[in-house]
Amino acid sequence: MQEEEVMLFIWELNECVVKDIVTRFPEPQPPYTTVASIVNNLKRKGYVHAKRYGNTYLYSPAVKQSEYKRNFMGGVVRNYFANSYKEMVSFFAKEQKLSADDLKDIISLIEKGKEE
Repeated sequence: MQEEEVMLFIWELNECVVKDIVTRFPEPQPPYTTVASIVNNLKRKGYVHAKRYGNTYLYSPAVKQSEYKRNFMGGVVRNYFANSYKEMVSFFAKEQKLSADDLKDIISLIEKGKEE
């Protein structure tokens, strides 16, 4: 189970307690303490707000999904592709996860971005 998976549930729920997140997982569900630890890490990183609600906390997203995705992908590129987006695209092309048409579309998006 990863932080990204927990964040997806938090965005989906918008406001939730840890138990709400645990119940979103398929069986066998992860332990409550594992999910609570992940949520606390997300809070520490500034991705989640926590509001005291009785003797528990109500969690909500502190960042938009697009911002989180940008940070997450930056980490993937930094950690797995020597901080090179070219290496990442090359990897997916070699693994046949990107077709020639996909690459043409990417080039077109890059060229349009330069024009704006």
